[in-house]
Amino acid sequence: MITEASLHCRGEVMMKPSIPKSPEADRIERDTMGELRVPAHALWGAQTQRAIENFPISGERMPFPFIRALALIKKASAQANRALGRLEPVLAEAIAQAATAIVEGQHPDQFPIDVFQTGSGTSTNMNVNEVVAHLATLHLGVPVHPNDHVNMSQSSNDVIPTAIHLSALLVWREELEPALVHLEEIIGKRGRELEKTVKTGRTHLMDAMPVTLGQELSGWAAQIRHDRERLEGCAVRLRKLALGGTAVGTGINAPPGFAERAIQELGKTTGMELLPADNRFAAMAGQDDAVEYSSVLKTLAVSLMKIANDLRWMNSGPLTGLSEIHLRDLQPGSSIMPGKVNPVIPEAVTMVAAQVIGQDVTVTIAGQSGNFELNVMLPLIARNVLVSASLLARASRLLADCAISDFEVHEEQLREKLALNPILVTALNPLIGYEKAARIAKEAYRTGRPILAVAREQSGLGEEELFRLLDPLLLTGPTPDAAPANKK
Repeated sequence: MITEASLHCRGEVMMKPSIPKSPEADRIERDTMGELRVPAHALWGAQTQRAIENFPISGERMPFPFIRALALIKKASAQANRALGRLEPVLAEAIAQAATAIVEGQHPDQFPIDVFQTGSGTSTNMNVNEVVAHLATLHLGVPVHPNDHVNMSQSSNDVIPTAIHLSALLVWREELEPALVHLEEIIGKRGRELEKTVKTGRTHLMDAMPVTLGQELSGWAAQIRHDRERLEGCAVRLRKLALGGTAVGTGINAPPGFAERAIQELGKTTGMELLPADNRFAAMAGQDDAVEYSSVLKTLAVSLMKIANDLRWMNSGPLTGLSEIHLRDLQPGSSIMPGKVNPVIPEAVTMVAAQVIGQDVTVTIAGQSGNFELNVMLPLIARNVLVSASLLARASRLLADCAISDFEVHEEQLREKLALNPILVTALNPLIGYEKAARIAKEAYRTGRPILAVAREQSGLGEEELFRLLDPLLLTGPTPDAAPANKK
């Protein structure tokens, strides 16, 4: 069946491009497929324009951290090619300056290509090549070629996998790691403040033995710490880069020493320890390191969802729920019920968690899409990993600052519920046995009387001993020491 989309791909119908075009506002650009009109103000060239017209799919561009990583690679490659005598110093310097401008966030509107594009990411690689070449040409006043100069010693097939690793590392270092350290610190601070505040523990959402709020929060802090440690382990593998493999992993057209020199330059610029991949065929054909990283981001999402749901339960009520804590009122909760206030921050965090879990499924499928020497869902992997990491960073800070840092504890409510908790009788098991303890618990449930009163009548133990054995705080045991949040 002939559709508008199929005609468009054959060049028979021109769907509206991202930037309105008119003959007066166009210039002619050329590539190996011929001439093409490009908006006069655009810094990109023909290959970018073809991609704009070929992929009018989502309207979502590649994340800026990915574009930034590509620009860093172009700068480092130019410096390496200059050092190896492949690129004239004046050209290398012009390319480096143009790439630096992109890294600094200049010209953000010049990278319009859709996420859903050629699976190798060639379109985005050429987009960056063309913009860098255009800027360098304007600076020098002589032509700088996007392929021959900017893309020298490189291929999209090694550059894009390298950019996935590099951008993931940068977002981890600059956004996610500091956010997790902050969240762990805030949880730890509140946990220390509440280390003697006793509440009813719950298993299966049913009353269980008592715990302190400090102990409950120490569990949250440990979850975040463990997730951070897992992500640090992923970062070790992400530091190994595919650059130098060029087309199929063999390094065709790259001079000896190029990868080592370019990666060394990248390390200097970013302040990170970066290394050549120990096997470039694996680094280009598979995306196992990115899949692993995504899976650990998913694990973090699961941790955040657990913490957020605990907060929602503890805040529930205020009259018919648990009402153990009160989260800060941030906005009206209903368009029809006056006075209703909802736990909006934990709800937002759970939605972020759900999104990240779904994006990990996508990365898993995309990671399977390597055939022979190349994975062909690279832009999708990059987009999902980077978006997940940024979402989790922002959600972690929001959870720390707007939910955990200042929730109020309803201590009287906690004490009242504890006094009526028949499960406290568990502490008497070693002295009176499980079956007798169960009879006492059931009688307390049936009559609604405090467990201490029923145990005084039926256990055969003295009142002083019962007070000691059923003291909720003593039943909680020691609170685990929390490791410092900034400990590596």
